[in-house]
Amino acid sequence: MNHVMLDLETMGQGSNAAIVAIGAVFFEPTTGAIGASFYQQIDLEDAVKYGEMDASTVLWWLEQNEQARKEITNGEACKLSDTLYDFTDWIEQIEEYKDRVVWGNGAGFDNVILGNTYRRMHGSQPWPFQNDRDVRTVVELGRTLKGTDPKYDIPFEGAKHNALDDAIHQAKYVSAIYKALAG
Repeated sequence: MNHVMLDLETMGQGSNAAIVAIGAVFFEPTTGAIGASFYQQIDLEDAVKYGEMDASTVLWWLEQNEQARKEITNGEACKLSDTLYDFTDWIEQIEEYKDRVVWGNGAGFDNVILGNTYRRMHGSQPWPFQNDRDVRTVVELGRTLKGTDPKYDIPFEGAKHNALDDAIHQAKYVSAIYKALAG
């Protein structure tokens, strides 16, 4: 598998938002197969040293249920630099750099934020920019061309706003749309 579904939990909405959790999963969009996963919470105090935090996002987190808020307050939170090294090691299971395809939910969100964070801290992201993919575009294609919207039809498993659970759900509905478009 060379496709990676990425989901970030952040403390901002801009392209330099502070990242508080990274979730990712290998998947094959043509078959729906789900592979190895990556999940790490990032220490909030460390995250805001390297990224931006905005009041509206903080207020949004405060309005979420307790389980969602635990995404930023509990767990084995690590330093951002350690998490980036760990994520790089994980994605390098796809040996060829040029073969790594990374999906994010929004053309300007997950991939952009993580890529900018890598550039600020490590020099470069561990996948080629031309292999960025956008979940929202595929969802719109499914709605427009096939009248399907599995984003809401496929039951969500796990906790919403948990980066790994969100990434797995996104991989499932992108794969379902791929199948609908192929059929």
